[in-house]
Order: sequence, then C-alpha cells, then structure tokens
Amino acid sequence: MKKLTCFLALSIFTCFVSCSKEKDSTPAKTAVVRPVDQDFTAGDADLAYNAFNGAFYDPANKLYYSTTKKDGVAAIWTQAIYWDMAMNVYQRTKASSQLTMIGDIYQGNYNHYDGYNWSNQAVWFIYDDMMWWVMALARANQITGNATYLQKAKEGFDHVWAGSYDPVDGGMFWDFQHSGKNSCINFPTVIAAMRLYTITGDASYLDKAKSIYAWSKTNLVDASGKVNDNKIGNNPAGGQDYTYNSGTAIGAALALYKQSNDATYLSDAKLYTDYVKNNLCTNGILPAEGDFNEQGVLKAIFAQYVMQLITEAGQSQYLSWIQNNVNTGWKNRDATRNLTYRNYAVACPTGDIQSYEASSIVTFMQLCPPTTK
Repeated sequence: MKKLTCFLALSIFTCFVSCSKEKDSTPAKTAVVRPVDQDFTAGDADLAYNAFNGAFYDPANKLYYSTTKKDGVAAIWTQAIYWDMAMNVYQRTKASSQLTMIGDIYQGNYNHYDGYNWSNQAVWFIYDDMMWWVMALARANQITGNATYLQKAKEGFDHVWAGSYDPVDGGMFWDFQHSGKNSCINFPTVIAAMRLYTITGDASYLDKAKSIYAWSKTNLVDASGKVNDNKIGNNPAGGQDYTYNSGTAIGAALALYKQSNDATYLSDAKLYTDYVKNNLCTNGILPAEGDFNEQGVLKAIFAQYVMQLITEAGQSQYLSWIQNNVNTGWKNRDATRNLTYRNYAVACPTGDIQSYEASSIVTFMQLCPPTTK
C-alpha cells in the first residue's frame, strides 16, 4: 500500500486514539437536519458539502484538517483529493463562490507546501503524492483556464517522470528509493499525462500515457480485473485490494478510450469496475477502508472515476449500485452534524472522526444523480 510508511508511523497514534475517543462536544454548525429515512436529494449534496467544510476546512489557512478536533493538517496528497471535491461542486453548481473556493484551496496549499516546489524533499517524500497534485492541477486548468495551474502541472509531471520512470523495465516507482512500482503512481501518471495531452496537444504525453498503461495492465492487473497494489522487483504483483487503485485504473482506461475510441480500453474499465462490485463489496456495499488512517479517502478517488464511467461513457448499468451505496451512507450519517462515514453500512460515529473517512459520500453526492422514483 502506498501509505505504508505513513501507516507505520501512525500505528502508535491509531492505537491511542482507538482507546481514547471521546464524544465531540463542539456544537453542531449545520442548522438543517435532514430526515434519515429518505434517499439523498440534489439539495443534500450542498448540505453534505457545507457540513464537511464546516467540520474540516480552515478558512484562515485555506487547508483541510485531518479530524473534527481541528488540531492537525490533513495529509498533503489528500488535500488534492479535497481540491477535486471543490471542483466537482463547481461543475455541479457553477457557483461563483465555488470558483473562488478553487482558487483559495490552491493558494492555501501553495503557502503551506513551499509553492509546490517539487524538489523540496521536506515537503514531498514520495512520488505518488506529487502525481495526485499534478492530476488536480491539470484538471483545475481545464476547468478555470488558469495558466499557472497548467505550468505547475507540467513542472510536476516532468519532475516525477525524471525521477520515477524506469527506462529499462518500464513502469513508475512510487518512492524516491525505487523500492517498488505501485498502482498508486502508475495509473495516476496515465491520467495526468492524458489531461496534459488534452490541454497542450503535445504527443509526448500521449506516448507516455500509452506506455505506462500498457506496462501497468501487463504487470499490475489480473485477468479477473483485480488491480494489484504493487509489484516489487521480479516478484508477482500483490498487495491488498484497494478501491482507489481500481478507480484510477478505470480513469486511465477511460482517458485513453475517449482519445482513441478503442473499445479495448472501455472493456478494461468495465472489467475493473466489475471486479470491485463482485469481489470487494459486501451485499453490494463498498468496503469500509481506513481504520482511522488515510485509507478512509480511497473511495473518494474511486467515486471520481467510476462516475466518469457511468456518466461520460454511458455505462448506466452501474448507476443503481452506486446510488444504493450513496443512499446507504447518507442515511447512516450523523444527523446532528450531517457528517458521513467510511463504513456506509453502519451509523457514523458521533465523536471525533477524520476528514478522510468523511469524504467519500460527499464526493459521490457531487457526482451521482439522486435516485428517481
């Protein structure tokens, strides 16, 4: 798993928290409380996003906190995922205030992370953290036209490619030590390259995307559609199944499909999705992922790309499955705070929770149309 080093460092903290959680006594900041016995509506998408920001966003520093205690900043790579969420909201609502929010989040992270200085190894300690930002920066340029976002994305992509790409055996290393080639760097590299190709028309990005996708499909994916977490040296691909790896594999295949109209890529995307639906879910509900660690954000990434498959590639056969997940997670929210949880099948805890584990239902709600009856 890409965050192994982080999780090892967090293990002591996790143990402490699991033994010392207390009920959050902070008064609820969201005035509206939705009934818990109904499916989500379009208005609930606003409600959920506003509740998420009220609980986790720091408007002074324009960054997200890691928990409702607001005593620490969320991990650098997850800030990019929350920026994607803000872009989703803008694309859904076209609200000028949300366009301002996109600029604010960029600036807050610019201030906190040395102006996106890709060479600063005190800020960045792993290649895939950079690539999540490259993807988001390129997307922000596509949405806003801001040339600064594009320049930062190009610089970041070039930096990661120079340090991560293996010119001998192919594929991308996930860390500075080149210990392994993980899905979390390879498939995002394809997505980033395709976005940059779409924006610039520079065919070198397309060539890189095709090369990394071909390597990844051969070396990281099983015939069943399982997207393995990593490949270490000459060992077979392995590691735990994670929804975000399947999600970025879907996104990579879709980006190439939209460019080429090659149906093989679309078939790949459906195969990856079918694997998640048929093998990772319990009674159709996506896995919990994230026992008070950064894994709680993984389904927010899966949401981004499975919804592209449904809405942009016309694969509506998956819609009711996703709607059922969203409705289940929304019904099980903390109705006082309107916060949702990583485990959609159980009630959201009423005490301290992480922004990571509260993020995926909110993301889904910005992308997924409500159930029609």
